[in-house]
Amino acid sequence: MADGAVQADRLRLLIERIERLEEEKKGIADDIRDVYAEAKAVGYDPKIMRKVVSLRKMDTHDRREQDDLLETYKSALGME
Repeated sequence: MADGAVQADRLRLLIERIERLEEEKKGIADDIRDVYAEAKAVGYDPKIMRKVVSLRKMDTHDRREQDDLLETYKSALGME
């Protein structure tokens, strides 16, 4: 098998792996959307839940820094 054919096969396999992963990602995104819909159906606010999920991804220092900055901005705008 020529080197070019080997490279073409390798490329095809990589592309097919990416395509499978993209399909899995779509399926997971659909599952997440279903969970938020379920939460909304029982009375939770999905927008707030998304924010909580986002905050939980942050480390404690970054989260506190963001909270402090938000409070500073709100105070400067008289929103307290």
